[in-house]
Amino acid sequence: MTSTLPANTDEQRLIDSLRAGDQAAFETLIERYHNQLLRLAMFYVTNHAVAEDVVQETWLGVLQGLARFEGRSSLKTWIFRILTNRARTRGQREGRSVPFSDLAVAEAGAGETGVDADQFWPADHSSSANGWVSLPRNWNELPEDRLLSRETLARVQAAIAALPPTQREVITLRDVEGWSAQEVCNVLEITETNQRVLLHRARAKVRREVEHYLNAE
Repeated sequence: MTSTLPANTDEQRLIDSLRAGDQAAFETLIERYHNQLLRLAMFYVTNHAVAEDVVQETWLGVLQGLARFEGRSSLKTWIFRILTNRARTRGQREGRSVPFSDLAVAEAGAGETGVDADQFWPADHSSSANGWVSLPRNWNELPEDRLLSRETLARVQAAIAALPPTQREVITLRDVEGWSAQEVCNVLEITETNQRVLLHRARAKVRREVEHYLNAE
């Protein structure tokens, strides 16, 4: 039997407020996760309107299920699992029947050339797990305002948008939205190995595109 994980103090306080019918607490939850839920739903359904319906169904499921939430995962993971379950059902109805986890296995297993693995710290590195060992060539020579310019950031966003779906999803959750590897694996139902491979390939492609852009200057 799976043991119940203790919620941290802030999360437990939020859960207690939600169960007490605190509208402000629910609005806080919506503000925190609505856009992320909508973007994730788009991986499973055919258009934005359907994704909005799925997210609304998810919030309804959250309200109906709060009394039964046992804390076997974080509140965030629980909410996003409700979303993925509902989105899969709608996707199957609309002809998108390939589970995200199956796509992840296929993409992670495909032969693909990235950058050398030694350009990244290992997953068990104390402070920079899976991060770059060194900045790409020319990055450390640029003034900060140039590196963080709208044009440079737009290049990063374009590089992410051009990735295969599962790579795009994993790098967005990990590097843009700050999810942990465990959260990504739990919500997307993929293995740690697949998550790591997809993240490495995605980071490698984004790095390569940005290097090309900077070196062309």
